[in-house]
Amino acid sequence: MNWEQLLSLKRHGDTHKRIRKEQDETRLGFEVDYDRVIFSSAFRSLQDKTQVIPLSKTDFVHTRLTHSLEVSVVGRSLGRRAGKKILEKHPHLREVHGYRFNDFGAIVAAAALAHDIGNPPFGHSGEKAIGEYFRTGTGKKYQSVLSKKDYRDIIDFEGNANGFKLLTESRQGVDGGLRLSYATLGAFMKYPKESLPKKPTAHIADKKFGFFQSEKDSFGEIARELGLKPTGTEDALSFSRHPLTFLVEAADDICYTIIDFEDGINLGLISEDFALEYLIKLVKDSINTKKYNSLAHKEDRLSYLRALAINTLITDAVAIFLENEQAILDGNFGVSLLDKSMYSAQIKDIISLSVEKIYRSKEVIEKEIAGFKVISDLLEAYTSALVRKKEGHASTYDHLMIQTLPRFYQNTDGSLYRVLLNTCCYVASMSDSAAILLHKKIKGIEI
Repeated sequence: MNWEQLLSLKRHGDTHKRIRKEQDETRLGFEVDYDRVIFSSAFRSLQDKTQVIPLSKTDFVHTRLTHSLEVSVVGRSLGRRAGKKILEKHPHLREVHGYRFNDFGAIVAAAALAHDIGNPPFGHSGEKAIGEYFRTGTGKKYQSVLSKKDYRDIIDFEGNANGFKLLTESRQGVDGGLRLSYATLGAFMKYPKESLPKKPTAHIADKKFGFFQSEKDSFGEIARELGLKPTGTEDALSFSRHPLTFLVEAADDICYTIIDFEDGINLGLISEDFALEYLIKLVKDSINTKKYNSLAHKEDRLSYLRALAINTLITDAVAIFLENEQAILDGNFGVSLLDKSMYSAQIKDIISLSVEKIYRSKEVIEKEIAGFKVISDLLEAYTSALVRKKEGHASTYDHLMIQTLPRFYQNTDGSLYRVLLNTCCYVASMSDSAAILLHKKIKGIEI
């Protein structure tokens, strides 16, 4: 892979190449990507979607929205720092093509901003709830009439693939979705493969899948335009990651490692003494002890350590990226950047404590259970109504249910796979509160 192709400004529908030197510096194409994501309705819904603590009513606990904004800020720093060194190493990118180090930051920031845009309500349990409905619930009856790949798309419903669908899907009058640059779409794609075969290698790019069968052709076009290295076949499409994806992933890893931990402390799930001990181990080489000891309040001490920890991990991740640039360009770097971190032991300690005290806390588990029930019931109501409509024997109740859907999702003219997938994507698009309210209404609890 080469940087000239990887930094493509092309958008869906373009008939001519977009030249970096011809870009308006006050409205750079990669920065337009960021704007289009942040003004999208899918992004706005993240303000009421679970990050760690479902349906938390406290002000300081992160939602998917605040998490995504923070990841984009960290991603911008990672991209700019890496971009500056890449341009020094490959000066023709600047001198011949006109790229600037801020371009790398803008691409990573836009992709990082969108990284959770396809995630369902109720956190990662929402993905599992959608899959379980079709794997072991009532939806299992559709297995016999779907292809293996179509069925796998649904039973392993993946927020990353749904995100790619949201960003690129054409609708009437809206061709190419948000029409983001191919560079940003490439950086967004953590798992550039289809749902089968499942985990064909131990490479991190094969851990999950990144696009549904419905977007296979469009992803193939983007991957080929970017010059991503093919790693599969026409029957099992997969590619090496866009190099900047590693920086997007690192930004996410840094934020959830440090900031989810911070949420646990603020909620009282992790004691301050425990927490400060863990964070100090991570920043012992950069901490200003005099400044730290002058901070009288827990919140200030925690904020100071968090800032130091994030900066420490940004510096480390960029160094790892640059040391392994050629292997990454060759598609031969098979782990996340933080897996190679000199602070990997400290990171593992923090994550282990977070798993024990936060992710497995009673509050999280109870609300994930409620989320499973809400999503299963919504899928049952909508898929049943839409399938009966498609088969020509919808009831009055079915028609009423269908009328509650946005017009795009009412269409049953396509294949059964499309109807079921679109229903999953609609449920996934809902915020936590909207899903709960609709669930109450269809159960007759609230009118």
